Amino acid sequence: MDFSKFSKSELKRLLGTMRQIAGVRESVLSDGKARGMRIADIYTGSGLSFTVVPDRGMDIQEAHYKGIPLAIIAPTGYSHPSFYNPENLEWLRNWGGGLVTGCGLTNAGSPDQSQKLPLHGFLSNTPAEKVSSRQEWVNGKYILSVSGEIRESKFFGENLLLRRTILTSLGSNTIEITDVVKNEGFKETALMLLYHINFGFPLLSENSIIKAKKHKVAPRDEVAARGVGEWWKFTGPLKDYEEQCFYHDIPADKDGFAVCALSNPILGLDCEVAYRKKELPFFTEWKMTGEGEYVVGFEPANCHVEGQTNEKNKFKSLKIIRPGEICEFKLKITVIENKKSKKRQE
Repeated sequence: MDFSKFSKSELKRLLGTMRQIAGVRESVLSDGKARGMRIADIYTGSGLSFTVVPDRGMDIQEAHYKGIPLAIIAPTGYSHPSFYNPENLEWLRNWGGGLVTGCGLTNAGSPDQSQKLPLHGFLSNTPAEKVSSRQEWVNGKYILSVSGEIRESKFFGENLLLRRTILTSLGSNTIEITDVVKNEGFKETALMLLYHINFGFPLLSENSIIKAKKHKVAPRDEVAARGVGEWWKFTGPLKDYEEQCFYHDIPADKDGFAVCALSNPILGLDCEVAYRKKELPFFTEWKMTGEGEYVVGFEPANCHVEGQTNEKNKFKSLKIIRPGEICEFKLKITVIENKKSKKRQE
Protein backbone atom coordinates (compact mmCIF):
# COMPACT_ATOMS: atom_id res chain seq x y z
CA MET A 1 0.00 0.00 0.00
CA ASP A 2 1.29 3.46 -0.88
CA PHE A 3 0.75 5.44 2.33
CA SER A 4 2.21 8.57 0.72
CA LYS A 5 -1.04 8.99 -1.22
CA PHE A 6 -2.97 9.59 1.99
CA SER A 7 -3.33 13.11 3.35
CA LYS A 8 -2.46 14.06 6.91
CA SER A 9 -6.15 14.42 7.82
CA GLU A 10 -7.03 11.03 6.30
CA LEU A 11 -4.27 9.25 8.21
CA LYS A 12 -5.21 11.01 11.44
CA ARG A 13 -8.67 9.43 11.18
CA LEU A 14 -7.27 5.98 10.37
CA LEU A 15 -4.37 5.66 12.82
CA GLY A 16 -3.84 5.80 16.54
CA THR A 17 -0.37 7.24 15.87
CA MET A 18 1.88 7.67 12.85
CA ARG A 19 4.25 5.14 14.43
CA GLN A 20 1.73 2.52 13.34
CA ILE A 21 3.08 2.79 9.77
CA ALA A 22 6.29 4.88 9.86
CA GLY A 23 8.70 6.35 12.35
CA VAL A 24 12.08 6.60 14.06
CA ARG A 25 12.72 4.31 17.02
CA GLU A 26 15.75 5.26 19.14
CA SER A 27 17.35 2.76 21.51
CA VAL A 28 20.61 1.59 23.08
CA LEU A 29 22.16 -1.84 22.51
CA SER A 30 22.99 -3.88 25.59
CA ASP A 31 24.97 -7.00 24.68
CA GLY A 32 28.54 -7.92 23.75
CA LYS A 33 30.75 -5.51 21.84
CA ALA A 34 27.67 -3.46 20.94
CA ARG A 35 26.85 -2.62 24.56
CA GLY A 36 26.11 1.06 25.04
CA MET A 37 25.76 1.93 21.35
CA ARG A 38 22.94 4.25 20.32
CA ILE A 39 20.90 3.25 17.28
CA ALA A 40 17.93 4.72 15.42
CA ASP A 41 15.66 2.37 13.46
CA ILE A 42 13.78 4.11 10.65
CA TYR A 43 10.82 2.55 8.81
CA THR A 44 8.95 4.34 6.06
CA GLY A 45 5.83 2.22 5.54
CA SER A 46 6.94 1.32 1.99
CA GLY A 47 8.85 -1.76 3.10
CA LEU A 48 12.11 0.16 3.47
CA SER A 49 13.74 0.05 6.90
CA PHE A 50 17.28 0.80 8.05
CA THR A 51 19.34 1.44 11.17
CA VAL A 52 21.45 4.55 11.76
CA VAL A 53 24.33 4.20 14.25
CA PRO A 54 25.23 7.62 15.74
CA ASP A 55 28.14 6.14 17.71
CA ARG A 56 29.73 4.93 14.47
CA GLY A 57 29.92 8.27 12.68
CA MET A 58 26.22 8.16 11.70
CA ASP A 59 26.79 5.04 9.60
CA ILE A 60 23.86 2.95 8.35
CA GLN A 61 24.09 -0.68 9.44
CA GLU A 62 21.18 -3.01 8.64
CA ALA A 63 18.84 -2.19 5.76
CA HIS A 64 15.91 -4.17 4.39
CA TYR A 65 13.25 -3.83 1.72
CA LYS A 66 10.09 -5.88 2.28
CA GLY A 67 12.09 -8.32 4.36
CA ILE A 68 14.97 -8.63 1.86
CA PRO A 69 18.41 -7.70 3.27
CA LEU A 70 20.25 -5.13 1.17
CA ALA A 71 23.63 -4.95 2.91
CA ILE A 72 26.36 -7.33 3.97
CA ILE A 73 26.74 -7.77 7.74
CA ALA A 74 30.30 -8.72 8.67
CA PRO A 75 30.99 -11.26 11.47
CA THR A 76 31.84 -8.40 13.83
CA GLY A 77 28.31 -7.00 13.62
CA TYR A 78 27.59 -4.02 15.83
CA SER A 79 30.77 -3.01 17.63
CA HIS A 80 31.38 -0.04 19.91
CA PRO A 81 34.08 2.42 18.75
CA SER A 82 35.97 1.81 22.01
CA PHE A 83 37.17 -1.45 20.42
CA TYR A 84 38.73 0.41 17.49
CA ASN A 85 42.43 -0.13 16.76
CA PRO A 86 43.89 2.20 14.08
CA GLU A 87 47.04 0.15 13.48
CA ASN A 88 47.63 -1.29 10.00
CA LEU A 89 44.44 -3.12 8.87
CA GLU A 90 42.96 -3.55 12.37
CA TRP A 91 40.11 -1.21 11.34
CA LEU A 92 38.59 -4.38 9.87
CA ARG A 93 38.30 -6.01 13.32
CA ASN A 94 35.79 -3.33 14.29
CA TRP A 95 33.95 -3.05 10.98
CA GLY A 96 30.51 -4.60 10.98
CA GLY A 97 29.70 -4.12 7.32
CA GLY A 98 26.35 -2.42 6.85
CA LEU A 99 24.78 -0.37 4.10
CA VAL A 100 26.86 2.82 4.49
CA THR A 101 30.25 3.23 6.15
CA GLY A 102 31.70 6.74 6.25
CA CYS A 103 35.41 6.97 5.40
CA GLY A 104 37.40 10.14 6.09
CA LEU A 105 37.79 12.91 6.96
CA THR A 106 41.55 13.29 6.38
CA ASN A 107 42.15 9.83 4.89
CA ALA A 108 40.13 7.30 2.92
CA GLY A 109 41.20 3.99 1.47
CA SER A 110 44.62 2.50 2.19
CA PRO A 111 46.53 3.34 5.39
CA ASP A 112 48.94 6.22 4.82
CA GLN A 113 52.11 5.35 6.71
CA SER A 114 53.92 8.59 5.88
CA GLN A 115 51.09 10.65 7.37
CA LYS A 116 50.33 8.10 10.13
CA LEU A 117 46.74 7.89 8.95
CA PRO A 118 44.73 4.64 9.35
CA LEU A 119 42.76 2.59 6.87
CA HIS A 120 39.62 4.55 5.87
CA GLY A 121 40.29 7.25 8.47
CA PHE A 122 38.61 7.90 11.80
CA LEU A 123 35.06 8.84 10.74
CA SER A 124 33.32 5.49 11.21
CA ASN A 125 34.72 5.10 14.74
CA THR A 126 33.85 8.60 15.97
CA PRO A 127 30.61 9.03 17.96
CA ALA A 128 28.26 11.79 16.85
CA GLU A 129 27.17 14.67 19.07
CA LYS A 130 23.97 16.71 19.12
CA VAL A 131 22.03 13.76 17.71
CA SER A 132 18.38 14.47 17.01
CA SER A 133 15.50 12.95 15.06
CA ARG A 134 12.48 14.40 13.26
CA GLN A 135 9.07 12.85 12.69
CA GLU A 136 6.79 15.58 11.42
CA TRP A 137 4.62 16.82 8.59
CA VAL A 138 6.32 19.37 6.33
CA ASN A 139 4.44 20.76 3.32
CA GLY A 140 2.16 17.73 3.14
CA LYS A 141 4.98 15.19 3.49
CA TYR A 142 5.72 13.17 6.63
CA ILE A 143 9.46 13.58 7.16
CA LEU A 144 11.66 11.06 8.97
CA SER A 145 15.27 12.02 9.67
CA VAL A 146 18.22 11.64 12.01
CA SER A 147 20.99 14.25 12.30
CA GLY A 148 24.25 14.50 14.17
CA GLU A 149 27.67 16.14 14.26
CA ILE A 150 31.00 14.32 14.00
CA ARG A 151 34.21 16.17 14.78
CA GLU A 152 37.67 15.09 13.64
CA SER A 153 40.15 17.14 15.60
CA LYS A 154 43.64 17.06 17.02
CA PHE A 155 45.61 19.61 19.04
CA PHE A 156 48.22 21.04 16.66
CA GLY A 157 46.24 19.40 13.86
CA GLU A 158 42.94 19.50 11.99
CA ASN A 159 39.57 20.64 13.34
CA LEU A 160 36.88 19.46 10.94
CA LEU A 161 33.16 19.30 11.76
CA LEU A 162 30.78 17.17 9.72
CA ARG A 163 27.03 17.70 10.10
CA ARG A 164 25.17 14.70 8.68
CA THR A 165 21.44 14.43 8.00
CA ILE A 166 19.91 11.12 6.89
CA LEU A 167 16.40 11.73 5.59
CA THR A 168 13.48 9.83 4.14
CA SER A 169 9.69 10.15 4.29
CA LEU A 170 6.44 8.24 4.60
CA GLY A 171 6.07 5.80 1.71
CA SER A 172 9.56 6.52 0.35
CA ASN A 173 12.03 3.97 -1.02
CA THR A 174 14.88 6.50 -0.88
CA ILE A 175 17.50 7.36 1.74
CA GLU A 176 19.01 10.82 1.30
CA ILE A 177 22.32 11.71 2.94
CA THR A 178 23.47 15.32 3.21
CA ASP A 179 26.86 16.06 4.71
CA VAL A 180 28.16 19.54 5.46
CA VAL A 181 31.84 19.76 6.40
CA LYS A 182 33.36 22.92 7.88
CA ASN A 183 36.98 23.63 8.68
CA GLU A 184 36.70 25.16 12.13
CA GLY A 185 40.47 25.33 12.55
CA PHE A 186 43.01 27.91 11.44
CA LYS A 187 45.02 25.75 9.03
CA GLU A 188 44.40 24.39 5.58
CA THR A 189 43.54 20.70 5.92
CA ALA A 190 43.22 17.72 3.61
CA LEU A 191 39.60 16.62 3.18
CA MET A 192 38.89 13.09 1.97
CA LEU A 193 35.33 11.74 2.13
CA LEU A 194 34.18 8.38 0.77
CA TYR A 195 30.82 6.64 1.17
CA HIS A 196 31.43 2.88 1.42
CA ILE A 197 28.05 1.44 0.30
CA ASN A 198 28.07 -2.33 0.76
CA PHE A 199 25.55 -4.58 -0.99
CA GLY A 200 25.32 -8.25 -0.03
CA PHE A 201 23.29 -11.41 -0.65
CA PRO A 202 20.55 -11.87 -1.79
CA LEU A 203 20.59 -8.52 -3.61
CA LEU A 204 24.06 -9.53 -4.76
CA SER A 205 24.10 -12.91 -6.49
CA GLU A 206 25.35 -14.61 -9.64
CA ASN A 207 22.29 -13.11 -11.36
CA SER A 208 23.16 -9.52 -10.45
CA ILE A 209 24.61 -6.91 -12.80
CA ILE A 210 25.77 -3.32 -12.46
CA LYS A 211 23.92 -0.76 -14.57
CA ALA A 212 25.11 2.74 -15.44
CA LYS A 213 25.46 5.08 -18.41
CA LYS A 214 28.30 4.20 -20.75
CA HIS A 215 31.55 5.40 -19.21
CA LYS A 216 35.26 4.78 -18.73
CA VAL A 217 36.41 2.08 -16.27
CA ALA A 218 40.01 1.64 -15.09
CA PRO A 219 41.45 -1.10 -12.84
CA ARG A 220 43.22 -0.04 -9.64
CA ASP A 221 46.03 -2.59 -9.98
CA GLU A 222 47.19 -5.75 -11.76
CA VAL A 223 44.72 -7.96 -9.89
CA ALA A 224 41.81 -5.78 -11.01
CA ALA A 225 43.19 -5.60 -14.54
CA ARG A 226 42.58 -9.35 -14.88
CA GLY A 227 38.88 -8.85 -14.21
CA VAL A 228 38.19 -5.47 -15.79
CA GLY A 229 36.30 -7.07 -18.71
CA GLU A 230 33.72 -8.43 -16.26
CA TRP A 231 33.48 -5.52 -13.79
CA TRP A 232 29.72 -5.39 -14.29
CA LYS A 233 28.74 -9.01 -13.58
CA PHE A 234 29.15 -11.55 -10.79
CA THR A 235 29.58 -15.22 -9.97
CA GLY A 236 28.67 -16.99 -6.76
CA PRO A 237 31.23 -16.98 -3.90
CA LEU A 238 34.71 -18.09 -4.98
CA LYS A 239 37.42 -19.73 -2.88
CA ASP A 240 40.52 -17.58 -2.28
CA TYR A 241 39.09 -14.69 -4.27
CA GLU A 242 41.32 -11.58 -4.41
CA GLU A 243 39.48 -8.28 -4.14
CA GLN A 244 39.29 -6.10 -7.24
CA CYS A 245 38.76 -2.34 -7.38
CA PHE A 246 37.70 -0.41 -10.46
CA TYR A 247 37.65 3.36 -10.94
CA HIS A 248 34.54 4.59 -12.78
CA ASP A 249 33.91 7.95 -14.42
CA ILE A 250 30.11 7.97 -14.68
CA PRO A 251 28.60 11.03 -16.40
CA ALA A 252 26.18 13.20 -14.44
CA ASP A 253 22.56 13.75 -15.43
CA LYS A 254 20.92 17.15 -15.96
CA ASP A 255 20.52 17.55 -12.20
CA GLY A 256 24.22 16.97 -11.59
CA PHE A 257 23.88 13.44 -10.20
CA ALA A 258 25.80 10.40 -11.45
CA VAL A 259 23.83 7.17 -11.08
CA CYS A 260 24.91 3.55 -10.70
CA ALA A 261 22.68 0.61 -9.78
CA LEU A 262 23.03 -2.99 -8.67
CA SER A 263 20.26 -4.91 -10.42
CA ASN A 264 18.99 -8.36 -9.47
CA PRO A 265 16.44 -9.48 -12.09
CA ILE A 266 15.50 -12.62 -10.18
CA LEU A 267 14.49 -10.59 -7.12
CA GLY A 268 13.04 -7.89 -9.37
CA LEU A 269 14.99 -5.25 -7.45
CA ASP A 270 17.45 -2.52 -8.35
CA CYS A 271 19.34 -0.59 -5.70
CA GLU A 272 20.40 2.73 -7.16
CA VAL A 273 23.07 5.07 -5.85
CA ALA A 274 22.94 8.68 -7.08
CA TYR A 275 25.67 11.08 -6.00
CA ARG A 276 26.26 14.74 -6.80
CA LYS A 277 29.33 14.57 -9.00
CA LYS A 278 30.51 18.16 -8.58
CA GLU A 279 31.66 17.41 -5.02
CA LEU A 280 32.03 13.62 -5.43
CA PRO A 281 33.81 13.27 -8.77
CA PHE A 282 35.18 9.76 -8.17
CA PHE A 283 33.48 6.38 -7.91
CA THR A 284 35.19 3.13 -6.93
CA GLU A 285 33.67 -0.32 -7.33
CA TRP A 286 34.93 -2.77 -4.70
CA LYS A 287 34.32 -6.31 -5.96
CA MET A 288 34.89 -8.85 -3.17
CA THR A 289 33.06 -12.07 -3.96
CA GLY A 290 34.87 -14.53 -1.68
CA GLU A 291 33.38 -17.20 0.54
CA GLY A 292 31.83 -15.53 3.59
CA GLU A 293 33.12 -12.22 2.17
CA TYR A 294 30.53 -11.82 -0.56
CA VAL A 295 29.98 -8.12 -1.20
CA VAL A 296 30.17 -5.39 -3.80
CA GLY A 297 30.93 -1.87 -2.67
CA PHE A 298 29.76 1.28 -4.44
CA GLU A 299 32.01 4.11 -3.27
CA PRO A 300 31.23 7.70 -4.35
CA ALA A 301 34.00 9.96 -3.09
CA ASN A 302 36.02 13.12 -3.54
CA CYS A 303 39.14 10.92 -3.72
CA HIS A 304 40.53 7.55 -4.78
CA VAL A 305 41.17 4.67 -2.37
CA GLU A 306 44.96 4.76 -2.13
CA GLY A 307 45.52 7.11 0.82
CA GLN A 308 46.29 10.79 1.27
CA THR A 309 49.85 10.82 -0.05
CA ASN A 310 48.87 9.06 -3.29
CA GLU A 311 45.88 11.35 -3.69
CA LYS A 312 48.24 14.32 -3.55
CA ASN A 313 51.26 13.05 -5.46
CA LYS A 314 49.96 10.32 -7.80
CA PHE A 315 46.48 11.59 -8.70
CA LYS A 316 47.06 15.33 -8.07
CA SER A 317 43.49 15.58 -6.75
CA LEU A 318 43.75 15.98 -2.97
CA LYS A 319 41.01 18.34 -1.76
CA ILE A 320 42.26 21.05 0.61
CA ILE A 321 39.67 22.78 2.77
CA ARG A 322 40.57 26.29 3.91
CA PRO A 323 39.87 27.74 7.39
CA GLY A 324 36.19 28.63 7.59
CA GLU A 325 35.38 26.90 4.29
CA ILE A 326 32.19 24.83 4.06
CA CYS A 327 31.71 21.89 1.68
CA GLU A 328 28.39 20.10 1.08
CA PHE A 329 27.96 16.56 -0.25
CA LYS A 330 24.75 14.80 -1.31
CA LEU A 331 23.83 11.26 -2.27
CA LYS A 332 20.70 9.12 -2.51
CA ILE A 333 20.13 5.38 -2.24
CA THR A 334 16.87 4.18 -3.80
CA VAL A 335 15.28 0.72 -3.97
CA ILE A 336 13.36 0.20 -7.21
CA GLU A 337 11.03 -2.70 -7.91
CA ASN A 338 11.79 -3.97 -11.40
CA LYS A 339 8.87 -6.31 -12.00
CA LYS A 340 9.33 -6.51 -15.78
CA SER A 341 12.88 -7.78 -15.35
CA LYS A 342 11.71 -10.40 -12.86
CA LYS A 343 8.98 -11.62 -15.18
CA ARG A 344 11.42 -12.04 -18.09
CA GLN A 345 13.69 -14.24 -15.99
CA GLU A 346 10.83 -16.48 -14.88
